[in-house]
This record gives sequence, structure tokens and C-alpha cells, in this order.
Amino acid sequence: MDKRYLKRTILKKEIMSDHLGETRQLQVYLPPEYDGSQSYPVIYLQDGDDYFNMGRLATQANRLILDGHAHPFAAVAIPVDKKKRTSEYAPHGERNPLYLRFFTEELVPMVEREFPVAASVDDRVLGGSSLGGTVSLHLALNHPDRFRQILSQSGAFLPPTLEAIRRVESLEGLKIYQTVGKSESDVPTHMGSLNLLARNREVCRALQEKNARVLYSEQEGGHTWGFWQKDLPQALLTFFGK
Repeated sequence: MDKRYLKRTILKKEIMSDHLGETRQLQVYLPPEYDGSQSYPVIYLQDGDDYFNMGRLATQANRLILDGHAHPFAAVAIPVDKKKRTSEYAPHGERNPLYLRFFTEELVPMVEREFPVAASVDDRVLGGSSLGGTVSLHLALNHPDRFRQILSQSGAFLPPTLEAIRRVESLEGLKIYQTVGKSESDVPTHMGSLNLLARNREVCRALQEKNARVLYSEQEGGHTWGFWQKDLPQALLTFFGK
């Protein structure tokens, strides 16, 4: 592999959340030869540590940018305590309202103040896999004036998500890249076995009925980082491609 792809700028930043009552340590990827006076489009990633480690996001982003396939962009990795993950990411979770407030009222404003990222809704993408895709979509449903671009890989969509979509009058401004593995019809979770293939089909139809722009695909793969890592370049090019 070209050594250019391996050189990357990843900065660390702590954020104390009053809403969550704890400190989170973020990682922020900046594009090759970034200029601090510029403002770059940005993707915020749930399960951020996993995206950087198992998704190899920084290396894949460098390759896309340096090969001329993508415009330079930034990425923010948001970590989560696995013990609190369902509580924060699932729409029925006890800490979910607190996490949504942390994200919109504390996290995004801090990143936009301290890093060279754009503050425009059209330059802001939210992404995640499984429940990370779920919470990203709910942020957009709750705050359409702030979040209109979603990357969802194998979204673990539950009935409250369909209900939330159906309550919205229109999702004409929403763009979502939605993928799911063809082998995800029986995914074991602590909530029981979930047919994520069927659930993603339902969510896709519901979003289209509300006039969202849905880039939906079913691919060979299961509920694994092997699938999501392979799919990530195309997902990133959907939002940042030239």
C-alpha cells in the first residue's frame, strides 16, 4: 500500500457532557494537507472507535482523497460505552433523550468551534452501523433543520423508528445511504433475533413514501465489520465523491 494512505492526522479532544454527566474522548480525522483556515464537510460517526479501528476509516478516507475520488472531508469518531450503548442509541432507551441533547447541543457546536469543519447542514453527515444507524436517523427526524444526510449500515430499526417516520409530514430534504446484508434475516441480539433485512426494507419504503432520497442496496454480507468496512468507501463517496 502507498505510504501516503497510511499518513493521517487524527486529533483527540475531550468533551464534558452535562447531559450525560460524563466525559467522552473524541477522535477527529482531518484530510491530507488540511488547511486550518478552510472549512471541510464532516461526518460524525456513532461507535466511532470501531469505525476508526475496524472500519479503517482514516486509511480509506486518505485513499479516496489522495486518489482524487473524493473531496477532502473530516470525520469525528464518537465513542460509546458498550454497556450504555442500547440505552443511548435505541429510541426506547432510557438515556436516548440525553444522548440526542448531548449530540445536538454540546458535541456538534464544540466540534464546529474548535476544528476546521463546515457548519452548514448540507456539509454535515451522520453515520453508523446497526443501532448507530438508528440513532443517526432519529437525530435527522428530530432535527431536520440540522441533519439531512445519513449513512446507515445494517440499521437496527425497531418499531419506534417506523412510527417516527410516519409521524413526519415530509422528508423531502433527507438523503440516506442505506445498506443491509442479504444474510441479515436472523441477527442475534440481546433484544432477541431480529430480521434486519425485512426491517430495512420497511424503513426504506416508509422513507420513500415521505419523499426522502433513499440510496438503498442489499449486498452480500452479514452483521459484521467485514461487510461494513468493505461497503464504507462507496458510502463515503455518496456524500463526498467528486
